[in-house]
Amino acid sequence: MNQSFGTMVRKPSAFLPLAMSITALALVAGAYIFALAGGHGGLQREPDEGSIAHLWQLLTAGQLPVLLFFATKWLPRAPRQTLYVVALQVGTALAAMAPVYFLHL
Repeated sequence: MNQSFGTMVRKPSAFLPLAMSITALALVAGAYIFALAGGHGGLQREPDEGSIAHLWQLLTAGQLPVLLFFATKWLPRAPRQTLYVVALQVGTALAAMAPVYFLHL
């Protein structure tokens, strides 16, 4: 099957994990900017996680089944394009996890 990278990325199982990672990153970035603007000096780890932390966890964990579905469905059909899309998905997932790691949240 001859699929281009652009065609593969437009598949719902391909762009959904990308959108979930970008949303998770936007949640953390928005909370950080809001905390800076409020004069708190950034985000601090709290004993009781808030709704933003729970949403981030759901978005981050929820994209794994979709990513696995995409990989198992399309890897046999178009291996090169699928690997490119999976690499992009993993990259955006790592980008969403990076602020949590670097800010020690």
